Amino acid sequence: MLGKLARQHDPNVLVGFDKADDAGVYKISAETALVQTIDFFTPVVDDPYTFGQIAAVNALSDVYAMGGRPMSALAMVCFPEKGDLAILEQILAGGLSKMVEAGCTVIGGHSIRDPEIKFGYAVTGSIHPDRVLANSGAKAGDALILTKALGTGVISTGIKRGEAKPEWIEAATRSMTMLNKAAAEVITSPRFQPSVHAATDITGFGLIGHAREMALASNVSLRIDAGNVAALEGALECIRSGFIPGGLNSNIEFAACEAEFPPGIPDEVYKLLFDPQTAGGLFVSIAASDADSLVSALKENGVAAVRVGEVVDKTKPLIAVLI
Repeated sequence: MLGKLARQHDPNVLVGFDKADDAGVYKISAETALVQTIDFFTPVVDDPYTFGQIAAVNALSDVYAMGGRPMSALAMVCFPEKGDLAILEQILAGGLSKMVEAGCTVIGGHSIRDPEIKFGYAVTGSIHPDRVLANSGAKAGDALILTKALGTGVISTGIKRGEAKPEWIEAATRSMTMLNKAAAEVITSPRFQPSVHAATDITGFGLIGHAREMALASNVSLRIDAGNVAALEGALECIRSGFIPGGLNSNIEFAACEAEFPPGIPDEVYKLLFDPQTAGGLFVSIAASDADSLVSALKENGVAAVRVGEVVDKTKPLIAVLI
């Protein structure tokens, strides 16, 4: 809808909404630009403290995906008028715990009465104007790296239906409450910063949807090896059991036309690639010569990164999935 509005022209806008990037970037001096993002949603787990943590991790992720450092945050709350305030306190406390871990200061917020609980943050970060990691810089010959396994969407649907196994819930919760801070620090370190050409985080549009955005913004095509894409414990079982979130089907309608899949690809693998993620991992395009070193460095810092594909010159299909 924003694309239908009159375009504002401001030379200080380094990244706007025209290329579907993760956050806006606004230059305020030769050395500093602001990274700004906003994200909130309804509960994806039953425990309010954990929900608050996940909401914070998800909002912070967009700043990390741009290569920025989170500085401050404003909380956004929708809460029932007669709701138990102890639940709200736990949600806020969970969110604050992750903001503290990120070194990001919560400086206020806004709340409204709403029959359905919703929670999230508007986050402001900082970055050098010359070091912004947009989704538009991928180059042919790059390797593609993913820092988290997929499957939070289908597992969350299993949770809502009361049929997710405890070990599945634990795996999804562990992933959704893990900040992308460590991954971002490695990716933007002096060792790798020159060879990292583009980045995004995998959230609501799923891996194929966000890969589509990177390919279109960078004017390239991508090849993704589905066999290397990790699935969270229980994710494939959830798909086989029919725990399909509405967003997954929407993602197929939105992005499948830009992708080509091999004959005989298992249905659960196909759908996993479109699964809408909450607080998902980073998707990074890096010069192939440094890809293995980056994966090793990420693993040394506790990030379960895997090499999942490559960037090629623009062709049809826009995204080719291999297996």
